[in-house]
Order: sequence, then structure tokens, then C-alpha cells
Amino acid sequence: MSENTITIRSDQLAVEIARPGKVYQGKRFDWSGFITQVTLDGVHTFCVPESYQPGQGTGGIGLCNEFGIDMPVGYADAKPGELFPKLGIGLLQREEEPGYNFFRPYTLVSPFPMQIQEEENRVVFLVEPVETRGYAAKLTKTLSVSGKTLQVAYHLENTGSQPLKTNEYCHNFMAIDAKPMGPDYRLRFPYAVKFEEMSGQARPMGPKWMRYLPKFIRKGMADRRARSLQSILQVSNADLSLRETPKTPFYTRTVGFTNTDLPQWELTYLPTSLGMREYNDFNPWRVAIWGVTHVISVEVFIAIDLQPGQAMQWSRRYEFLEIADI
Repeated sequence: MSENTITIRSDQLAVEIARPGKVYQGKRFDWSGFITQVTLDGVHTFCVPESYQPGQGTGGIGLCNEFGIDMPVGYADAKPGELFPKLGIGLLQREEEPGYNFFRPYTLVSPFPMQIQEEENRVVFLVEPVETRGYAAKLTKTLSVSGKTLQVAYHLENTGSQPLKTNEYCHNFMAIDAKPMGPDYRLRFPYAVKFEEMSGQARPMGPKWMRYLPKFIRKGMADRRARSLQSILQVSNADLSLRETPKTPFYTRTVGFTNTDLPQWELTYLPTSLGMREYNDFNPWRVAIWGVTHVISVEVFIAIDLQPGQAMQWSRRYEFLEIADI
């Protein structure tokens, strides 16, 4: 038993989970079920930090999910100074700026009460609602391990009087045995990989001064930035690899994804054939890929649209694989 972490185990996996508000105290990622490490057979590790530089990034580690990266519940109709719920964390205070920015360390006014039920191979997080302006939600997250498999099951209920319209994904900060990114890694998808037209997504990533330029110049700069973001990636049908070790972050989104019994993605470190896969029981709303020198993340989104009194459930299943399994 640890003051800062919970460990659940199977005969082959050990999964370390941060206790809410201990290892991670940021305002972006869900505090419940924040997985900091997965170890296979006592030897092979899969989770790394978002950044090794103190103060850089947003504090992500390993398998950490986020609600509402671009659709925060209750933000649009909150006035500056009013509160809005960041699901899995608590009530945050809106700033003066017009748009939500997940990089901003918003003031946490009231953390959601959380109860934890621990067993050897299973842990349940119960996140109780705290109502604000009619918005309230109850979240139950269950993490369990069996053999080489980790399952994360969600149950979300709208307990307020306002609708909940948002999204959720898991930001998988992965590197197998902490090996840096590069041509030794392969990502495999259950469809031929094609990229979404990215100029619209790349534009907000540019510097603020770019927003004051004429529209045709902004679009041209965004198009060039999108091509640059994708230039590190090499596609061969359903396989995606890196041409070299990236020196700066890259980001793109795929098209052609659908609900499937196959893994939504599989990451393999080719020199050892160690790897991991993610399965989902829902129809993805978006699939994005982010990475930098030491880490890669495939982000599978689910859309959430709950009227008062409604509930939904979904799950992610991860397999961690040895040489003979791939």
C-alpha cells in the first residue's frame, strides 16, 4: 500500500495508478485512474512522462484520459469568474479569454469528491457530482487486470439539469522499455492509413501573431505547418512508421476508422517485437496521433451527448505483448 499510488496485479502485469491529487495535480487530465506505469513480467515497461523537462507540457504520464479537450462542459455559457466542471477533476474557474485552452492552469475551486475501492487485481474510482449552474455528472471508472490485459471501464451519468455534450479520449504516453521514437517503432491500424486535411487543425497551433495576418496568408502558413507536422511519418497501407527520431512534436489525425473487433492500434518495437494494442467497444469519433522524441500517443475519442438523467458506458482494453505473441 502506497501513499501516492495504487498497484493492481495479475500473474503477468503490474499497473501503477496515481492516487487522486497526489502524483498529478493538473487541471487537464482525469484524476481518477491516472495510470503511471504498466510492467509486463516484472521487466518490460510501457509508460513514460509527457516531458522529461520539469515544467514543460501539461504533466501527463502513461495512460491518462481527458474529458472535453475542445468541448469543455459548461464553458461556453459561463461568464468570466464563474465555474465550469472539468469531468474527473472538479469545478474550474473561467478566465477572461473567449476560448477554452487546455494548456492553461485554471483555478481549481472545488475538487470532485472521490471514493476508491481497492482489490488485488481491480480498483474502482467513484467520482461524485458537484453541481454548478445545472451541470453535474457522476463518473465511475473501473480498472482491472487479467493475464496480459488491462481493462478500463467507464460509466457516466448526467445528474444535473443541463445536457452534457463533450468528448473523451485517453492520451497514451507510450514508449516500450523507454526506447526513443524512430524507425524501430511501427504503428499498425485496422484500415489503410490516410490523414485528415489538417490546415484547420494546424492553424490554432501557430503563434498568436499569425491570427492578425490576412486569411490567405494564414491558410498558406497553416498548410505548410500541417505538411511539416506529417513529414516525419511514413505510411505503408495500414502501417505507420517514423522516418527518423523527431526533434519537435508532431500531430495528425487519421480518417477511415470505424467500430471494430480488431485493435484500433498496435504499437511494436521491432528490435524486440514487444508491443501493445488498444481495443474499444465504441464507435470512435476521432483518432489522433501525437508524438515527440521520446513518446508516441494514439488518441481514440468517443463523443458524449447526455440529456439530464441519461447515462452511458464504454471501455478500453489494452494488451501488452511478448515476442511470441506478435
